[in-house]
Amino acid sequence: MGKISLTKVGPPRRILCLLLLATALALALGAVASSRAVSRTNPEQAAALRKIAPWVTEHTANGKQAEMMVILADQADLSGAALLQTKKEKGRFVRDTLWKKSQETQGPLLKWLADRNLEHRAFYIVNAVWVKGSEQDVMALALRADVARVEGNPQVRAIPDLPKAIDAPAQPNAPATIEPGITYTHAPSVWAEGFFGQGIVVGGADTGIRWTHNAIKSHYRGWDGVTATHDFNWHDSIHSGGGTCGPNTTAPCDDSGHGTHTIGTAIGDDGGSNQIGMAPQAKFIGCRNMNVGNGTPASYTECFEWFLAPYPVGGTPAQGDPDKAPDITTNSWTCPSSEGCSPTTLQAGVEAQRAAGIMMVVAAANSGPSCSTISDPPAIYDAVYSVGALNTNTDTIASFSSRGPVLSDGSMRLKPDISAPGTNTRSAYNTSDNTYAFLSGTSMATPHIAGAIALLWSAHTELRNDVTASEAVLNSTAVHILSNSCDSGVPTTPNNTFGNGRVDILAAVDTTAALSLTSAASVKTHGAQAFGVNLPLSGEPGVECRDARGRHALVFTFSDKVVSGTAAVTGGTGQITGSPNFSGNTMTVNLSNVSDAQKITVTLMSVTSSSAAVLPDTSVSMNALAGDVDGSKVVDRSDVSLTKGQVGMAVTGSNFREDVRVDGSITSKDVTIVKGDQGHSVP
Repeated sequence: MGKISLTKVGPPRRILCLLLLATALALALGAVASSRAVSRTNPEQAAALRKIAPWVTEHTANGKQAEMMVILADQADLSGAALLQTKKEKGRFVRDTLWKKSQETQGPLLKWLADRNLEHRAFYIVNAVWVKGSEQDVMALALRADVARVEGNPQVRAIPDLPKAIDAPAQPNAPATIEPGITYTHAPSVWAEGFFGQGIVVGGADTGIRWTHNAIKSHYRGWDGVTATHDFNWHDSIHSGGGTCGPNTTAPCDDSGHGTHTIGTAIGDDGGSNQIGMAPQAKFIGCRNMNVGNGTPASYTECFEWFLAPYPVGGTPAQGDPDKAPDITTNSWTCPSSEGCSPTTLQAGVEAQRAAGIMMVVAAANSGPSCSTISDPPAIYDAVYSVGALNTNTDTIASFSSRGPVLSDGSMRLKPDISAPGTNTRSAYNTSDNTYAFLSGTSMATPHIAGAIALLWSAHTELRNDVTASEAVLNSTAVHILSNSCDSGVPTTPNNTFGNGRVDILAAVDTTAALSLTSAASVKTHGAQAFGVNLPLSGEPGVECRDARGRHALVFTFSDKVVSGTAAVTGGTGQITGSPNFSGNTMTVNLSNVSDAQKITVTLMSVTSSSAAVLPDTSVSMNALAGDVDGSKVVDRSDVSLTKGQVGMAVTGSNFREDVRVDGSITSKDVTIVKGDQGHSVP
């Protein structure tokens, strides 16, 4: 696992076919054996076996020890972050909610591991624990009720040899030279308007960074021009090996060159003839997540966690400060399911970053030109902004650029999201402080987009850390390139080859962004606290657990500041009380007399932004069902059990639906209401 490379080196086809046949036969025999084993076990053991990933079963057989990620059943609910406006608020809420959940639930498992002298490390961005153990340990873990899954922690996909770096002596007095890929995005025209990425921090998640490079040093957040401070600005998730850098480095170091190259394209500029970066006044921080090109789910997750709330060199996550998190991360790596990386292991960590307002930009991969070759995390996730590669200075897709749709998770999701120059990209390299290299790949396209977002956010502070609205602006202003190569019907856009097309950052900066609805939530006040249920903007409505009098507030969040508008109940039974309230990017509509067991629809009309953009009439629907605390659309024994289990507990973001009376406490009175509502369901 590691950097995505254009060059593919492998055995002759006949040998490869034989290897694939042998591998397939071994896997098939293993599956048959596993199936027979399940059939011979009792139901409890059979359920436990289903929790164990095939990679773990294979790598702990015959007395072997293996690394694994133990995912706990109880995961934090981050939906409340959508109700917050600033990155500071979002980041603090997400970090504290995740941390609290891990502290409340991991204790028994950690004690169990310590009692058995098993190596382990706890995470909180995903409620999970890295463990090294045997087949017997795995089975014992899977039998635990507090464990949801036991997934592998394979070391996968080493970085192939890179093209030879080209030495470029520093020329401080030479005329400024802007790299062709930078020019093709129209970034220099944005610079001419005075926007260089100032105030934005980009996080580089890769093989490390040569921070002393002439085109990079002045952009390091830890450098003040005289001294370097690496606390909160650098983290190394590689704890053994580490190539020429060694493990647990206390200052930024790059063991392969790839990470230096990618961060250079995002922010690099030596002040002379090497204008290699998109956002030359942005700052960067970094986390090494690969060991000479080999990453693991644990090393990737450790960097996710550090970016969410950076902590000092040699410190612990307990010291994490979300106020020091980056705005954007650039990620030119992949975690292949074909090599043992579970499609779901990284998803919660990715979604936590987005909830915190961190925009995660990800390489699509270099497995093209076939369709559905975007098949591995993190590029497959809806929560990331995936990038395809163009042949630089053209609107033709690079042959190696992976295509959608995403089949590996069954979503048929359109990917990539956007495309950028990705061939013969010249950027900084790790062999000296004045060395540059030409590389090709979606790895090179990705930091073009990370830097473009830094430019957009420095120009439009109202978009900063509003990931959904920023994606909408970049998508709508891209140079749309028609294709049906991996889509049915006539050529269209967006499509599974180019996504929304070639990034045009000047058009994005200069446009008056159309007003869009980015989220909706049903919010109720429980004592002194308010919690909400996120509502889908399309598709099947979510379930809103209203109070006994059918009162709650709907909080709508938009891509820009809103100043006026109206709302009406257009489906179901209920009424709007008073006039909407407007604050920043939000509009709050108060509902009352919402009847039970129904679908209710609220339509927004003539909502207008501070820049006079008007939202087309938009409807949001929800299922209203008192007592349905688990959101299953029916009140049943599960709801009663959940409510009983929370009696006497403080009302929090993860259990507020059990407070059916909405009085700030969970008591036997709530249990009585839920019991009486059993059998109720929504249409």
